[in-house]
Amino acid sequence: MAKDGPNWEGLLKWSLAHADGTQPPRNLSEEDRRWFMEAMQSQTVDVIKRMKEITLVMQTPEQVLEAQGVTPADIEDILDELQEHVESIDMANDLHSIGGLVPLLGYLKNSHANIRAKAAEVVATIVQNNPRSQQLVMEANGLEPLLSNFTSDPDVAVQTKALGALSSLIRHNKPGITAFRLANGYAALRDALGSDSVRFQRKALNLIHYLLRENNSDCNVVSELGFPRMMMHLASSEDAEVREAAFRGLLELARDKTEGANGSLGEEDEKLKQLLQERIKGISLMSPEDLAAAWEERQLVDSLWNTCYKEPSSLREKGLLVLPGEDALPPDVASKHFEPPLRAWAANPSAKSPSSEKKQTPLLLGSGPPPDAADGRNNSGEGEDANGQLNG
Repeated sequence: MAKDGPNWEGLLKWSLAHADGTQPPRNLSEEDRRWFMEAMQSQTVDVIKRMKEITLVMQTPEQVLEAQGVTPADIEDILDELQEHVESIDMANDLHSIGGLVPLLGYLKNSHANIRAKAAEVVATIVQNNPRSQQLVMEANGLEPLLSNFTSDPDVAVQTKALGALSSLIRHNKPGITAFRLANGYAALRDALGSDSVRFQRKALNLIHYLLRENNSDCNVVSELGFPRMMMHLASSEDAEVREAAFRGLLELARDKTEGANGSLGEEDEKLKQLLQERIKGISLMSPEDLAAAWEERQLVDSLWNTCYKEPSSLREKGLLVLPGEDALPPDVASKHFEPPLRAWAANPSAKSPSSEKKQTPLLLGSGPPPDAADGRNNSGEGEDANGQLNG
């Protein structure tokens, strides 16, 4: 790209000189056409070409890059740029074709934590809602370094980014879910719940919820691993999103129990009841602003109480489950401005003028009866059939 940016002023002057609206358009000379195309192309990025250049950098050994003055911050910058390019699904899939996927996965093992974290973020972008790239990453053994970084990296930011990439990789990807389970992924998620990082906890809870919804039989697995106790602890977190995610997981386990499983909450039931009572008390003490922000938590607490104890929570009788105005329909601000006038008139008969209420003499084709006979027919109570013909 041009270093000084687009010469917009020059392009504007050129455009005005050739199309000021006062004269019919004329054919461009070859020289003008060439100048215009060169001006536009100088501001256009060939994405594939640029991705190949980034791939070449990623393929170059680290010591060679250092000898050429390339710093870890420079690598982070090119990974940032690569992430922008692969936000397009087509470009994400093309990365493998040009040889860039494998060296990108290699950066997951880089000695610099920021590069490992950024590489995981790029992988997450590539595989998100992209079955083809999910398959390519699985075939390139990308799951292994992501799992390694998630479970054992000394930097919690790297762990968090790796977990985010894993979540995107295995969603709607049955082979990925199976591989995650076989690699003791649930045990790693349990360890993540014990982290001091709120972001790490949130990502772990969200993935747990997704996995339980995908495979209800896993409820027994997570119960045996002690997840209910950890979720109940996190349901008292100061972070609202952590609380909500913990309640979502507990609700899945409670529903599994009520459907006849062998108790997904087990002996934790009494502790859960105490927790819910404490949260109801905490919600009752919230300010109106905090109550409005805690809409999802209120619904989750009530649903969990109802699922476990077969009765509504006290949030209902206190009027805290649905606040005034929350169940109201949004105001109709569009119909009066966008509804066709004829349709609006038909929907509001009271707006019709008095003259329109007078009964009109039907229009008859051909020779009709004398006026006095026509008036008599109109007053006789006879109507029209479905085809618009007078009934005899």
